[in-house]
Amino acid sequence: MEGFDKKDEMQEVDSNFRQEIYSKAVRAGKRTYFFDVKATRKNEYYLTITESKKRYDQDGKFHFEKHKIFLYKEDFEKFSDGLSEVIDFIKASQSIDDSDINIETIGAENEEETVVSKDYTNVDFDDLQS
Repeated sequence: MEGFDKKDEMQEVDSNFRQEIYSKAVRAGKRTYFFDVKATRKNEYYLTITESKKRYDQDGKFHFEKHKIFLYKEDFEKFSDGLSEVIDFIKASQSIDDSDINIETIGAENEEETVVSKDYTNVDFDDLQS
């Protein structure tokens, strides 16, 4: 390629390598949540939260439905405060205690993974449509 040298290739590889910094997967019932720390080109970290759920088509084939949230460092504190407030409200309103939550650690590829299962009824947002 004209105008493309080894230095450009190394910068591109380095840029792609630096993009994903840290990752944590949490299995919770039928869903898996992925918490991925990534870096911008300016090496500023941000968080992506991905919910993944296996869905089946009418013919029995499955696919993964994913929903993703991008959370930037300037929003961490407000997001964390809001999340904590809502979780505290739910716990207080429904008398949730630690015995309602089962936490176990299972082995995963090169890391341990925390699995959280709750004794709640599974609510599907598709069921809420009017």
